[in-house]
Amino acid sequence: MDFSPSVYEHAATLIHRSPWDVSRDAELMFQAHAAAYRLYRHRPIVVGIDIYNLEAEAYGGVIRRPQGDGIPAVTEPLFRSVRELCQMPLFDPDSAGRIAMAIGVGSRLAREFPEADVRIPIGGPMAIASSLMGFEPLLCELLVDPDHGAAALLHLADGQVGFCRAIQRAGLDIAFFESAACPPLLSPAMFRRLELPALKRLLGRCAEVLGHPVPCIIGGDTTPILDAMLETGTGYVVCPIETDQEAFLRKVWDRTDVRVRVNIWHMLMARGTRQEIRGDVERVFRLTAGRPNVCLGTGALPYETPPENVLFVKELCRAHAEQTAG
Repeated sequence: MDFSPSVYEHAATLIHRSPWDVSRDAELMFQAHAAAYRLYRHRPIVVGIDIYNLEAEAYGGVIRRPQGDGIPAVTEPLFRSVRELCQMPLFDPDSAGRIAMAIGVGSRLAREFPEADVRIPIGGPMAIASSLMGFEPLLCELLVDPDHGAAALLHLADGQVGFCRAIQRAGLDIAFFESAACPPLLSPAMFRRLELPALKRLLGRCAEVLGHPVPCIIGGDTTPILDAMLETGTGYVVCPIETDQEAFLRKVWDRTDVRVRVNIWHMLMARGTRQEIRGDVERVFRLTAGRPNVCLGTGALPYETPPENVLFVKELCRAHAEQTAG
């Protein structure tokens, strides 16, 4: 079984720098993700540290330096209503925020490691809207003004298509993330009514730009919205640790055209014993036995994750693959 760890801020610890320092400097970003790839040989390389901040900053959001080794985040809402979001000019990926820096680092990584799968993170419309407004104000707006809420999400989706085109022009691919839309943050009914039209538009247009279906990475309790997610035409979904993984896999078991990444708990990677880590990995092996087109993954690896734990899981997956093939 392939192992696909989520290496974002954890890359910074491999060059002994803070997530903040690496997130703001192209050279450090390259060094960090190059060090991670040389060590783990993971797929894909997702170029970023604070992956949900790129678009919010490109739209004018302020990202402040956190204390210590904390993860940078938007500290103040930029908009008060979904009507304002509807009227917001879309950003230019060639000049706004750190977008061009991320694409430039991705291009350099692709040249350095031509065998690697290098991807630029793209956030979904709910992720961007929640960064620009704050999640609670956004949720209230979606409840009281759902028509403008849906229109705002469609507007943000259109902006992401332009971002995708810039990535494709650089010869790179995208990693799509939208965990702000998962239950219980949005109910399944709200997801289908408000989020799914924007998600279909965005992933459909990105698939046209890239020439292949786009992975749809949504964390949280996603079993209740899995059928809706598959309606986007995606060929890759994540079975998060926060959901009923057995129920999730039952729903998608016969869709063998869809690759499923089954996650183990990311905090176990950072703080668990070898016995605990092995137990969770073997649990996933049992869950997925007999189902083709699966891999094992993690949530975002914490900054402090010991590299030897990542290598340990990689070795467990290699041994399992050899045993299964034999």
